[in-house]
Amino acid sequence: MKAQVFRGVNQLSYEEIPVPELAADEVLVQVQVVGLCQSDIKKIRYPLYEPPRIFGHETAGTIAAVGANVKGWKVGQRIAVMHHIPCMRCAYCLNDNFSMCDVYKNISTTAGFNASGGGFAEYVKVPGHIVQNGGLIPIPDDISFEEASFVEPTNCCLKAVKKAQIAPGQTVLVTGAGPIGLMFIMLVKYFGAKAIATDLLPSRIEKALDVGAEAAFDARDPDLPAKIQALTGGLGVDVTLLAVPSDKAFFQALDCTRKGGKILFFAEFPDELAIPINPNILYRREIDLMGSYSSSYRLQNLSADIVFNRRIDVTALISDRYSLQDLSKAVNQAIAPTPETYKILIYP
Repeated sequence: MKAQVFRGVNQLSYEEIPVPELAADEVLVQVQVVGLCQSDIKKIRYPLYEPPRIFGHETAGTIAAVGANVKGWKVGQRIAVMHHIPCMRCAYCLNDNFSMCDVYKNISTTAGFNASGGGFAEYVKVPGHIVQNGGLIPIPDDISFEEASFVEPTNCCLKAVKKAQIAPGQTVLVTGAGPIGLMFIMLVKYFGAKAIATDLLPSRIEKALDVGAEAAFDARDPDLPAKIQALTGGLGVDVTLLAVPSDKAFFQALDCTRKGGKILFFAEFPDELAIPINPNILYRREIDLMGSYSSSYRLQNLSADIVFNRRIDVTALISDRYSLQDLSKAVNQAIAPTPETYKILIYP
């Protein structure tokens, strides 16, 4: 089969490699489409993992083979793949911190080499632990593979929305109107709250309004805090979702979030970046700072329901489609996006 093999920082090699061999409890999936995620881009661009590896995890496809002991799945079924499933037994899992579980972090789908997602290949192998514990999600007949590939990123965003306890009637500031920010806007609106968005690109500011933001502003606007005060009766927003790794966005969030509000870090910041803050700001204004990383096992069914019942329009996020052979070009576009670049999908 063909695959894009990570051979080192910024080195992707389009290669012929063996189709993964199945153990008795495993399933082989023919990849139909895989989303390009910012986490994939970071793994390709920075020395975070030893090569060789095959990344890609927002995968939808068709079951091509099943192991001898696999029950309940058959060749030809259309499925979305969750590439991580927690153990459900460790201290983290028992406290619903599933993304901190070692099994969640270390057992992943693979197309070969060290397990790393494997979606950037024609076939991907799903380990027995994932097969047996809800990691394969059947795709309804009326849902496209493209739509189904959004189940995993929807879960990640939904986890943040739930963690921040966003409720009907609240106002939420979303910093950054890229694919993740736009999905946040859709989810915030779906759960009955109002979204205000910021970005640097006029096209993304317009896109934010198109997908449901109540208002959208240039993030460089010096009058932004005053405008948000005016929109919220002088209080400020209830919650800010940081969808860009920017210290400027964080300090802007402090200016725009009401007393007793929440600021949630969703984007991953560079490790070398430190943000100085006077703790009395948090103490006196009772601002909660929190982070949300990856997906939640508890929200898997709800994420699938939201996508499969089209409660949000994930197709509105798609801007570009590339062949697997052109993955490097797709990565370059994501790094230096055009004004109209949002979600990029990859086709084997």
